[in-house]
Amino acid sequence: MGVSSKKKRIWINVLIHFVLILLLLICLLPIALVVINAFKTNAEIVRNPLSIPKVLHLENFIQAWTTGKFAHGFINSIKLSGCTILIILVCSTLAGYVLSGYRIKGSGIILTYFMMAMTVPIQLFLFPLYYAFAKLNLIGNIPATSLILSAMFMPLSVFLMRTFFLNVPKELEDAARIDGANTGQVIWHVMRPVVSPGLITVGILIGLQSWNEYLVSSTFLQGEKNFTATLGFLSMNGSYGSNMSILMASSVILIAPIIVFFLCAQRYFVDGMVSGAVKG
Repeated sequence: MGVSSKKKRIWINVLIHFVLILLLLICLLPIALVVINAFKTNAEIVRNPLSIPKVLHLENFIQAWTTGKFAHGFINSIKLSGCTILIILVCSTLAGYVLSGYRIKGSGIILTYFMMAMTVPIQLFLFPLYYAFAKLNLIGNIPATSLILSAMFMPLSVFLMRTFFLNVPKELEDAARIDGANTGQVIWHVMRPVVSPGLITVGILIGLQSWNEYLVSSTFLQGEKNFTATLGFLSMNGSYGSNMSILMASSVILIAPIIVFFLCAQRYFVDGMVSGAVKG
């Protein structure tokens, strides 16, 4: 029985690893094809998109960078993502702290409201928001647009931060209160270092979502000078829709920073998700 059970576990592990490797290949294959075709001419792509390039055409990236205006687009993307992350971290931290201990009346109602807000599509609010922004002359204003993204991502961020605050021992706050710390000092000096994995996790999640966001950005950031990197890439489809080599090179330029960022931050992201999964 022992030998049979051991063989069974081995075959189960082999099957699990086979499925994981298969899923990995399925995920990496589209990215690999984009990278390979980014170094080929358009004629080579049309002839055989699966072939390996014999000559690396680096001029594709130069032309893509210039025509897509990625230098300006990346700056706008950083501004938009940075403003959104800053607003989210400040507001979700304060809200998560208050809601974690039911420190105010109606906390349950507020949590229910946030839960309902996560189910409402942003498309329902685009027209009234656009009308209000147009009246206030805020179309093309990156900080103002980040307020909309912050409102979109706020419910999930609050729930995550509340979970992290729930994992903080109540004794830490009680000790700080006995020592004479006020609420601001408790949050900044006691709670913030403990929930820092949550702040990192929320920052990574919101940063990736706001960087890749299209619907709100395309609606409220009109004009090429306000284009993010994503909008700059999509604007090339009209002029270079038939030139696949330039589009592939643009795709590599667009996704490379995201992949590098996530690879560098994945350890903190996983640690934060594990830390916040204890209770909630």
